[in-house]
Amino acid sequence: MANIKSQIKRNRQNEAARLRNRAVRSELKTRIKQAEAATGDDADELVRLAVKRIDQAAAKGVLHRNTAARRKSRLMRRLGTDA
Repeated sequence: MANIKSQIKRNRQNEAARLRNRAVRSELKTRIKQAEAATGDDADELVRLAVKRIDQAAAKGVLHRNTAARRKSRLMRRLGTDA
């Protein structure tokens, strides 16, 4: 455990950010799985939601913007969608 006050605070901040980021990444995985498994009318909506979550994760800094673009591209290729 750190003795320096500023490092103790940084440890608290890092832990809070880690939990936030973990929740965002977990939801990302869930949305992508749902989009890949979807068929029928709701498929387009689930793909749109997955892409939206990827964009939000990139905006929050959880994902790098190039990583977000790559994930969206791969998702679209797997689904054969041009959206």
